[in-house]
Amino acid sequence: MLTDERVSKDAYRHWPAFRQGRVARSWPLAIWVSVRNMVTAYGEDHTRLRRLVASAFTARRVELLRGRVEEICAELLEELAGRAGEGVVDVRREFACVLPMRVLTELFGIPVVYRERLRRIILGFFDTSVSLAGAQSNAADLYQMMDDLVACKRRVPGDDLTSALIAVRDEDGSRLSERELVDNLILLYTAGYETTVNLLDNTIALLLGHRDQLELVRSGAAGFDDAVEEALRLEAPGANGILRYAVADLEVGHVAVSAGDPLVISFAGAGRDPEVHGPDADRYDVTRATRRAHLSFGHGTHYCIGAPLARMEAQIALSGLFARFPQLRLAVDYEELRPLQSFISNGHRELPVLLGPAADAGTDPRQGRAGGRPAAPCARAATA
Repeated sequence: MLTDERVSKDAYRHWPAFRQGRVARSWPLAIWVSVRNMVTAYGEDHTRLRRLVASAFTARRVELLRGRVEEICAELLEELAGRAGEGVVDVRREFACVLPMRVLTELFGIPVVYRERLRRIILGFFDTSVSLAGAQSNAADLYQMMDDLVACKRRVPGDDLTSALIAVRDEDGSRLSERELVDNLILLYTAGYETTVNLLDNTIALLLGHRDQLELVRSGAAGFDDAVEEALRLEAPGANGILRYAVADLEVGHVAVSAGDPLVISFAGAGRDPEVHGPDADRYDVTRATRRAHLSFGHGTHYCIGAPLARMEAQIALSGLFARFPQLRLAVDYEELRPLQSFISNGHRELPVLLGPAADAGTDPRQGRAGGRPAAPCARAATA
């Protein structure tokens, strides 16, 4: 279904119930299918939109970010070290959420004043238990913030990806409409943040909940890259992909699908398929031969363009965290961790840990560097 041209993600063209109004635009999850970006595009529209943003995530550009990701990670670990004696720390909120947001805001030039507001909006975006009123309020806040941000970046452009996309739109509107500009930025901000948070959260939880696997990594029998891939397989950060639509009648396995039917792709289910991963597919094993045979970044034309960046962030963050806090452990049993209230976003509501004594930060000049980059001009303008 991920590669079949008879399956689309364009609700306006291929979901009759949505196009004809039988699925109301007031549906709490309507924003997931109403946005006009490269994830919901089909055919030539998808190719056009993806080409405009894919160059931002080349292996070279991601590698150029490595030094800054290491700096940010070192700063956050230094802050955590100052709290090592405080007792229980929510490492999802204080580390897994903060690192991707810092990287995201620098990559896309998002002023600091938008950071907390954007984080709250993304949480609401992925909360599939949200009420209609809550969903509508969150969507309105999202578009208002995006309008403000785009206007701000037009006034004061920078050397960042948001400014680059705005420039494409302003130089030649035939390549990117204003709606597509805003909706693609929404995609890049939300998907690029939430999935990386969950990847960090899930991998930390799995390693702490399976100490034998953590020891394999610490002994050198496996690497943090192996731990990341096995976590991606077992706990897909985006559990289910909504929605796709049958362009024509087709058969999936022994299931008949009619043209216009909406489809949900279970990336989490694929990762636990015993026919692919064996009878113990629901067990975390960093040495599993099929640990990289997962669909957590998608497959085919919609494969996640941010996958190299997410993997790099995870490997830097995990190696740094476990080196700095060698006695790190969960503050509750692994089975007591509470899942997010979402059938799309797969992580934990909180990840309580006991840090233990912090090890020496080392001699790397990046370690322990305080503060960060100065606020962008837009940040000052937005607070005026």
